[in-house]
Amino acid sequence: MRGRHLSRIHTIAAAILVAVVAAVASPAQQPDSAAVVRMVDAAVKARNEHVAGYTVTEHYAVYRGKDETHPAAEMTVRTEYRQETGKSYTILSESGSEFIRKHVLYTLLDNEKKINLPGTREGSWFVSANYEMRLKPGGIQRQDDRDCYVLAINPRHKATNMIEGTLWVDARDGSIVHIEGTATQSPSVLTGPAQVMRRYASVNGYGMATQARAVSDSMLLGRTVVTIDYRDYQIQLRPVR
Repeated sequence: MRGRHLSRIHTIAAAILVAVVAAVASPAQQPDSAAVVRMVDAAVKARNEHVAGYTVTEHYAVYRGKDETHPAAEMTVRTEYRQETGKSYTILSESGSEFIRKHVLYTLLDNEKKINLPGTREGSWFVSANYEMRLKPGGIQRQDDRDCYVLAINPRHKATNMIEGTLWVDARDGSIVHIEGTATQSPSVLTGPAQVMRRYASVNGYGMATQARAVSDSMLLGRTVVTIDYRDYQIQLRPVR
């Protein structure tokens, strides 16, 4: 009887050990693609519901050809976003080519204003309503010092702010970490569709852009690189009810 009792205990202990090992190992296994997409949708929804507005300082630099040391034009702006009204800009400083500032940088700012208007901005969110999303094989990958799931993204419609490429999201909560791809349309008639990169960081618990880079080519301007650095975020969160 005692032997049977001990055998039963050993069997239960072995079952628990197997369950623990499986639970520890499960994060490294390939997750369900639909579950990851739902997590991404939930992260975007949470950001929209809780972030009422923010201000941020943005520094733009435009480089021509292969020279990425000496900008042809620069601009620093203070951006204010309010969910009820969209984005507004205050130019703090600008220098360099007036032509490039007018036809590249001002065009970018005007485009950002338009796509962030209430009722319009929802169409550019990185969610399954706007993108076909497919989890890439390989499990969790490190990107910008964070554990991420990697998704192939394909826009359901074309626009200057829509990107076909790859999306890295935080494996813990689905927030955006990194994006690389090609814009489906160009924001300016003077540049072609851009190869785009954006980095995000968690600010007050929500993903906010910290760096961006766009490389395009055209008959008039040739190879053009635009970089954006974001700093000094001030986030306004909705009161917790």
